[in-house]
Amino acid sequence: MLPLAILARTDTPEALLKQVADKIDRIEEREEQQNISVCTEILARLKFDKNLIRQFLQEDLMRESPLYQEILQEGELKVVLRQLNRRLGNLEPKLQSQIQQLSSEQLEVLEEALLDFSVKQDLVNWLENYQ
Repeated sequence: MLPLAILARTDTPEALLKQVADKIDRIEEREEQQNISVCTEILARLKFDKNLIRQFLQEDLMRESPLYQEILQEGELKVVLRQLNRRLGNLEPKLQSQIQQLSSEQLEVLEEALLDFSVKQDLVNWLENYQ
């Protein structure tokens, strides 16, 4: 319920953010704390200035969150697929599936490597060597 509390009507946004942040800080289980922090920040951005949010919510908690990492990876995957489709033409579902299985670190390496690709076989070779 903490993430939703951030949407409550208030004349003192600082007090509300501080109260929610204090409760998040008291959550003992780290992954739960991280995920609640991410959800809270996402909803807080609908209502508050991001500088105000940064004053009260720990950014490092959010960045370490598995949920946040998953969101980042999905965005990174979309960019890589778009770049590959533009550079090499439409990719077959099998190739897309192989790319979707890559870790975030592998996607970063592919993001740089694809700049040297000129044909689909370059991607196929890269996938074979990198996996």
